[in-house]
Amino acid sequence: MHCINNMNKIGFGISVTFCILCSCTSRTGDMPSTETLQTDSLMQDTIAETAAEPVVKTITPEQIHITKELLYDKYTLEDTYPYKDTTRNFQWDKIKEQLALLENIQQQPSQWAILQNYKNRNGEAPLVRTFKRNAYGRVADTLGVERYQSVPLYLLTDTLVPERYGQDGELTRFLEDGEKFVKTEPIFTGGEWMIPKKYVKVIGDTVIFNKAIFVDRHNQNIATLERTGEGEWVVRSMNPSTTGLHRPPYAQETPLGMFVLQEKKVKMVFLKDGSKETGGYAPYASRFTDGAYIHGVPVNEPRKTQIEYSWSLGTTPRSHMCVRNATSHAKFIFDWAPVNETIIFVLE
Repeated sequence: MHCINNMNKIGFGISVTFCILCSCTSRTGDMPSTETLQTDSLMQDTIAETAAEPVVKTITPEQIHITKELLYDKYTLEDTYPYKDTTRNFQWDKIKEQLALLENIQQQPSQWAILQNYKNRNGEAPLVRTFKRNAYGRVADTLGVERYQSVPLYLLTDTLVPERYGQDGELTRFLEDGEKFVKTEPIFTGGEWMIPKKYVKVIGDTVIFNKAIFVDRHNQNIATLERTGEGEWVVRSMNPSTTGLHRPPYAQETPLGMFVLQEKKVKMVFLKDGSKETGGYAPYASRFTDGAYIHGVPVNEPRKTQIEYSWSLGTTPRSHMCVRNATSHAKFIFDWAPVNETIIFVLE
């Protein structure tokens, strides 16, 4: 008997040895037959293919570990804190869910991209198949995403009429290139869609998102976190903030979603409502979607000097869409968070 040991992986790495019987009087002596060699080669190819398959480990929210090492320690809020006759808090369970998502989507190398159409600079999105006019008199899809500053999302089977709109700034996985359209997977929206190339900015496959900012519309607070290892995140700041107010025709809510920090302005100049006149500026502004910035306390004309803090922070929504902060906290974010490498989550 001649034994040939072929190590073949079964299940979770259990190995078995195969013995192949050969005649001692064979003219080929101890050499295996051609059939045996072919079988051995096939086994080795199968083993090689199996070994090459990457093992993807899913991280659950329970495996996300959050500690506190503040880099900005002014106006710091506790995990739960009093507000009027009730309490508010940081929703760590929801934050862990989103951090687990952020880690899981980065398990395998991906070509990342951002949906972009700020102020319709890439062209007004075509009308979707089914639309309505919202309280602001603007066209929106059936899920409430406005046409203005948005990106058309087409079904894989129909690139003639868009099905819905994607939000400016949304993090997107770039799947497949085409002549006029690209196949993508917007992470917050979900699903696979065809999008005209001009609306998709590719940021590469080497980008790693290790910094995240969480804006909580319900509790009117903001937290910044930084990844230090697998499942390990450190809180860098915990502060009061003020989000957008639904007040047609000018002010509107800060949109929910998962966005990429797109640009920064030391001074973001704003106009008076319904006018082309300058109304003032917001300091240390970091834009993440449409006209929504994380910024400091607004400075209304004719004043020129910065304002550090406002009593309204952490109370009720009152911004036009932006996320208002203490000016020194906005500067911390401005300096700490890199463009195209920081994720902003807006939660309810």
